[in-house]
Amino acid sequence: MIYFGLPYIHAVFDVAAWLASMTAFWVTTRHLLPADVLPASKVPYPGAYAVAAGAGALCGAMFFGTANALLSGVHALGFSMVGGIAGAIASVEAFKRIVGVSASTGIAFAAPFAATVAVGRLGCFFSGLADFTYGTPTSLPWAVDFGDGIPRHPVQLYESLAMAAMFVVLIQRFRARDPFWLANGFYLTVGWYALQRFVWEFFKPYATVIGPFNLFHIVCLAVLLYALWMIRSQRGSWTAA
Repeated sequence: MIYFGLPYIHAVFDVAAWLASMTAFWVTTRHLLPADVLPASKVPYPGAYAVAAGAGALCGAMFFGTANALLSGVHALGFSMVGGIAGAIASVEAFKRIVGVSASTGIAFAAPFAATVAVGRLGCFFSGLADFTYGTPTSLPWAVDFGDGIPRHPVQLYESLAMAAMFVVLIQRFRARDPFWLANGFYLTVGWYALQRFVWEFFKPYATVIGPFNLFHIVCLAVLLYALWMIRSQRGSWTAA
């Protein structure tokens, strides 16, 4: 299978990912999630909360994406999804500490995040080599030649399918009003994202920084540990439900 980089295709899927995210947000907040678990019921300054999340995501995405590119010998600005989620988490947790909020506030963004990655990674796939998200060489039957004659792991599709599966599970659990998922849906989503991304990083041609691990391995591990810690700390909110 051969896919050459298609002009402007990433922008098309970026728009599609945004639409998927907005649709998921509308459906889950209007029809699937009870009002008492939504951020608006817990955060005193929702506008500032949104700004903190957005600013953190942008800074994290650009910092870690560019750092990984430079470490890998690519002198260009980068943009990283895992860096963005790490930056958003750090910024929001700092904001919550400042305003005195200890409860989980991310549940409304769990399904939108899963939808964003599931759709957005298709844009990375069809963009080919220029996107610098392709996998390492492989002889597996589903390998993809992105135009340089080398069959590679389609790691973008691995990630897209993994997050699409999480999206389906989220919708099912929200419809069932599962107390565990209502309390920990965001942490389960970002934890799953970090775990599956950690695995796929072994199939990417990025420079390593510690043993076999690249920069994104370290970021993924930090996000996964955060998710596990938060699920543990939220235990009383779902066991009592």
